[in-house]
Amino acid sequence: MIRYALSCDRGHGFESWFKSASAYDKQAARGLIGCPVCGSTKVGKAIMAPGVARSAPREVVAPQPPAPASAPEPRVPVAMLSAKERELRAKLKELRDHVVKNADYVGQKFPEEARKMHYGEVEHRSIYGEASSADAAELIEEGIELHPLPILPDERN
Repeated sequence: MIRYALSCDRGHGFESWFKSASAYDKQAARGLIGCPVCGSTKVGKAIMAPGVARSAPREVVAPQPPAPASAPEPRVPVAMLSAKERELRAKLKELRDHVVKNADYVGQKFPEEARKMHYGEVEHRSIYGEASSADAAELIEEGIELHPLPILPDERN
């Protein structure tokens, strides 16, 4: 086993263990090594000091208390996409961009505005906004057609 100090193209440093130097090379070439901070697969070896055994006894130093740990960043589901899946993601982004560009944003008044249009109180138009899952279920039960607007991670992924 070999341990490498690694860093991504965004400057995040981390360490990882590999079966051998060639195992690291193969995984890196296939983009299988990801930064645990930002997920970038543009990763390279960082400079690290080699571990060298000493013959002289070491000076004993009292252990320092660990620095206060910040709350761990919450984990989110991730996936490696095939070409077909990337195409689908592009279409979802296109749909979202179209709705945002051409519909009226009504914010948290979405359930109220959707009902007004459905019952003929106001003229029908394309809208988007926020609704709780309970509000969305009630609208659907009333026969009001709505669709969740896809939320995509930022474009760096």
